[in-house]
Amino acid sequence: MPFAIMFFDADPGVKERKKALRPRHLEYIIQNSHRIIASGGLYPENEDFPYGGLVILDTDDRQDAVTFVENDPFFLEGIFSSYVLHRWRKAIFDHTRISI
Repeated sequence: MPFAIMFFDADPGVKERKKALRPRHLEYIIQNSHRIIASGGLYPENEDFPYGGLVILDTDDRQDAVTFVENDPFFLEGIFSSYVLHRWRKAIFDHTRISI
């Protein structure tokens, strides 16, 4: 069963460092795209710059999900302060009923 991984920035003061590291983060995501069901940033209500992100990783192994997030350049460089992992099952996917 895939894992949903949510991660959050350490604090608002990381924005400039995050902008500089973003190409490395995106390359990491692209290199792992074969393992990712969905991925994207989490945005404040009235801003156009993410304060965290969400990845749904296609793995049954919790440690694999931990390793994935902890090898993300944003995590390695201290941009992400925390993350949570939850097992995830599709119910509706791409506007289509899957399992309910």
